[in-house]
Amino acid sequence: MTKSLIMSFINMANQVARVVVRCEEANETQHLDLSECQLMHVPDAVYHLMRNTELKSCDLSSNVITRITAKFALKFSLITVLNLSHNQMSKLPDELADLASLLKLDISHNSFITLPLVVFKMRNLRQLLANNNSIIDIEADHKLIASDSLELVDLRHNPLTPQCFESLKNAPVNFHIELTERQKEDWEDLTI
Repeated sequence: MTKSLIMSFINMANQVARVVVRCEEANETQHLDLSECQLMHVPDAVYHLMRNTELKSCDLSSNVITRITAKFALKFSLITVLNLSHNQMSKLPDELADLASLLKLDISHNSFITLPLVVFKMRNLRQLLANNNSIIDIEADHKLIASDSLELVDLRHNPLTPQCFESLKNAPVNFHIELTERQKEDWEDLTI
């Protein structure tokens, strides 16, 4: 075995140990922090280790996660805070709408190009942080966006289309939408 291969195995073992220790801590605190664990997805072992714990929050930030499965919503149905920021996600499963207790969802600093419609189906969601993505539009007609519970939607630092930006800026919604003021692109300025 080469030295680099041995180091890879040691690093992998350390990451597994870190996940196990954090799961054991979460059994007592009900707050699962798997941030910075180099995860590409939520391992089945995590669901097994957490099977007798009613989690209140889950932090999966700063990993390399590309997707969350429907299993997540089924196994962690009572969480109130979910942090998926600083990953490589571009979609959310519709089953996340089943997280009836979820109050805050952070999907900032990911690879979303549209704001998933599922976020508006989350019955009690109050805060949605979707800043610093590549969001150019929302999956649905802006007139369909309605929520009785939302208080804040953060869409700052996203390259929204001019139509989407204006529609959101003037949307008759009962929650606050944070937007970064658009700068006209060179191709939009016909006077050049």
